[in-house]
Order: sequence, then C-alpha cells, then structure tokens
Amino acid sequence: MTPGVIDPTAAPRHAGPMTAYAIANLHPDAELHDEVLAYMERVQSTLDPYGGRFLVHGAPRREVREGSWPGGLVLVAFPSYDDARAWYDSAPYQALLPLRTRHMPGDLLLVDGVPEGYDPATTAAGLRRER
Repeated sequence: MTPGVIDPTAAPRHAGPMTAYAIANLHPDAELHDEVLAYMERVQSTLDPYGGRFLVHGAPRREVREGSWPGGLVLVAFPSYDDARAWYDSAPYQALLPLRTRHMPGDLLLVDGVPEGYDPATTAAGLRRER
C-alpha cells in the first residue's frame, strides 16, 4: 500500500455501527435545470428508508480557508456505512440520480465517521507503532 493512501477495504478500527456520511462537491449550472429541481424534490424519499438526513445542502455561506472548493457542498448523515452504501446502490436512488448528473456533475464520497470520544493522538500513536 502506498504511504498516505487509505485502503477502502481495510477493516475499520472501531467496533459497532457509527455515523457515516455522503459528502458531495457538486458543480451546478448558473440556472438550475428542472430535472435538478425534480431530483431535489424527490431525494429525501430515497434517504428515509436508510436513515439519511441532510446536514449541509449547498452551503451558500462558506469560506474556503485552504485549497479550493469550486462547487456546492452537500453532507448527508447515515446511521452506518452500510446504510450509506445501501442508499446509494438502491434502485430508487439509482433511478433518480441521472436527473442530477445530467445537469450537475460533481464528486461524491461515502465515508465512515469516528466513534464518540475519538482522539487523533491515539490514532497517531498507533500509526507510529505500526511504522
């Protein structure tokens, strides 16, 4: 494995289900297409069976402090990583997805969160031992 690259198939370093997130950096056109508006009207119904809820939608007020962020931020929380994957792969969401992607390209990640009380210093110590 290349240093600094995270293996997405590796087992997480925690026990039990934790909050997971779908994070998107979307690039809307100047004028939102009707299909994108239809997507927005219907997307919550695809999230509901998987416990998904919006935490951030578009982030009209934001301040880029490092690097660049050319798109709109979307952040959706799920009870677990399995729920996030099941939502994205679900037939209802896959049927709806082209309404957005035809008019608003972007990047989307599914990521596992960290457990309650997570301490990055503990993770750093473990990484030092593994090195």
